[in-house]
Amino acid sequence: MQAYYSLFVARFALLLQYRIAALAGVATQMFWGFIKIMVLQAFYASSTSSQPMTFTEAVGYVWLGQGFLVAIVPWGGDRETQATIRSGAVGYDLLRPIDLYNFWFVRSLAMRITPLFLRAIPLLFVAFLIIPWLGLPEWGLHFPPSKMAGIAFLLSFIGAIILSATITMLLTVSMMWTLSGEGINNILPHVIIIFSGMIVPLPFFPDRLQPLLNALPFSGLLDRPFRLFTGNLPADALFGVLIHQFFWIVVIIYLGRFLVSRGVRKLVIQGG
Repeated sequence: MQAYYSLFVARFALLLQYRIAALAGVATQMFWGFIKIMVLQAFYASSTSSQPMTFTEAVGYVWLGQGFLVAIVPWGGDRETQATIRSGAVGYDLLRPIDLYNFWFVRSLAMRITPLFLRAIPLLFVAFLIIPWLGLPEWGLHFPPSKMAGIAFLLSFIGAIILSATITMLLTVSMMWTLSGEGINNILPHVIIIFSGMIVPLPFFPDRLQPLLNALPFSGLLDRPFRLFTGNLPADALFGVLIHQFFWIVVIIYLGRFLVSRGVRKLVIQGG
């Protein structure tokens, strides 16, 4: 266990070095957050029917999505690990006296957690405090409606981070089965941002699609935790959210371990 902890700390410290890129990302995400809120405001102003979310809930959903965009959405596999598979340097990882899947998973987990400090905290600080201070309280991010809602969000968010890390692992392991790994690493993230609610909150999708959207693992990444935070989903729905996340975490870990096991058997390292 100490080996995995040391690996996590080392990877976390390495990723913290990219502060300038993170600040540039915060500025970009702030810009897109304002654009999305303007679109939402126009939509709500022109709508004559009731909506599944209030404007305040939708604004909170947007800011949470922008703040946790890099942390929760698996934009691709671990590029460094994929590079070792491509180059043959993965042989060094195979020689380590630790479980290969766990070794790569800890790296993926560090990839998901580091952006919380580099991007999420600065952006959410602005959304919580600066925007209301500028005279735009309806465009700001509000605190959860109750203590239970905050606790429910925190627990579901932990599940979302772990779920995202397992999906990152699948993208990483795909390198063992493809020539470059670019195909699935470019396609799947775009599927995820649609079906997780990053572009349009899932409650706005047609009713006939709701059972499918709720069954897919992607709703456990963004939609459900964010709706718990805003109060659109009651805090007593937490148990169902955690069960959904736990189910998909177990399934994806099992699939990832299977692919790693089969991939190692067929792996051929050239030149050694």
